[in-house]
Amino acid sequence: MSIHEVFMPALSSTMTEGKIVSWVKSPGDKVEKGETVVVVESDKADMDVESFYEGFLAHIIVPAGESAPIGAAIAYVAETEAEIEAAKAMAGGGSAVAETPAPVPVAAAATVATPATASQNGSNHREDRLVASPRARKLAKELRVDLNSLKGSGPYGRIVAEDVETAVGKVQQPTTPAITPTQPASPAPAKPTPAPAPSVPAPAPSITSAVPGQVVPLTTLQNAVVRNMMTSLSVPTFHVGYTITTDGLDKLYKQIKSKGVTMTALLAKAVAVTLQKHPLLNASYSDQGIVYHPNINVAIAVAMDDGGLITPVLQKADQVDIYSLSRNWKSLVEKARAKQLQPDEYSTGTFTLSNLGMFGVDTFDAILPPGQGSILAIAAARPQVVATADGLFGVRQQMKVNITCDHRIIYGAHAAAFLQDLAKLIETNPQSLTL
Repeated sequence: MSIHEVFMPALSSTMTEGKIVSWVKSPGDKVEKGETVVVVESDKADMDVESFYEGFLAHIIVPAGESAPIGAAIAYVAETEAEIEAAKAMAGGGSAVAETPAPVPVAAAATVATPATASQNGSNHREDRLVASPRARKLAKELRVDLNSLKGSGPYGRIVAEDVETAVGKVQQPTTPAITPTQPASPAPAKPTPAPAPSVPAPAPSITSAVPGQVVPLTTLQNAVVRNMMTSLSVPTFHVGYTITTDGLDKLYKQIKSKGVTMTALLAKAVAVTLQKHPLLNASYSDQGIVYHPNINVAIAVAMDDGGLITPVLQKADQVDIYSLSRNWKSLVEKARAKQLQPDEYSTGTFTLSNLGMFGVDTFDAILPPGQGSILAIAAARPQVVATADGLFGVRQQMKVNITCDHRIIYGAHAAAFLQDLAKLIETNPQSLTL
């Protein structure tokens, strides 16, 4: 008998468990080697997980919407149709027993479905395979829309939920309760075999739609933020504030905004160029000593609609021109919103920016991310009455920034010198950012 277990894979080094977003295959479906069978939510993104075996998806142990520890069996793949019933029998009558097959020898790692090799669209490495978001796949199954007939409007042609809704003439996303009663194939709760039924609990209430008095479980991303923040609070940090006049930067932004340049990219570029003179601010602490990173990778905090935050990374920001940097940032944000960032696109930052200026915030302090030495909090630029060099009064646009540093390797004088040079660049020579 050849029945293989599909295990919950470790898609990142910080994962202790994974959540099933959706099953791409249903029990009884043919599975090819290397074909995506399930979408798993990692700490930061939804990842397609492939099968190492050819055969038939015999039984789903962990339904969509539920979680399982790393290394736990989540499904069975049988090599022949005749072995499907035997696989169901192994599951103990079809009940969800994600914890049962925990002891697995190391050699069995070959049976674990692995994340698809990264590509530009953040999905599957096989270019001839349909690329669609988990939400789009779910809606397509519920609304009986053929994904192959759709043209994706998402990043790199990825089919998103809006494409499915447009295909059926819906303006708004359908709600699960309105769809479920019309599904004739939905089984009783005791039967976990059909795929559509377990997918019902997958959508979690958003932070903007929670009912007062309701307890909403944290998402995988939010739990990752919790772990990171608890780690960060064990680091001795200090804060240094600085006021920067932004008239020159604002003027430059107005001149090149029509070319697709964003203020976020300008600030990231200014920080990256300044870090060239202050490598210690781009370094991090380790038990062996100070780690001076070879590249200046600027991570920028982005709030997610369903809670939590993620930090897409502009890699080698000091070496990339401002126009390419802006295009890169736009692409990263789109992929972050679609939860399709690859690990190297959110975990390689060496210095972080947290910009709440668009909310009109006057000043704030940011918590240091794990594995980094500094994070810069940027507030809103406001008109201020200031004394000019000639003894008169004038109105200048000014913003306050606060840097948080790891005091084990960075001291107050280092942070102050960095902020001083950053202010000098922004105030006296912002045009150099376009070179």
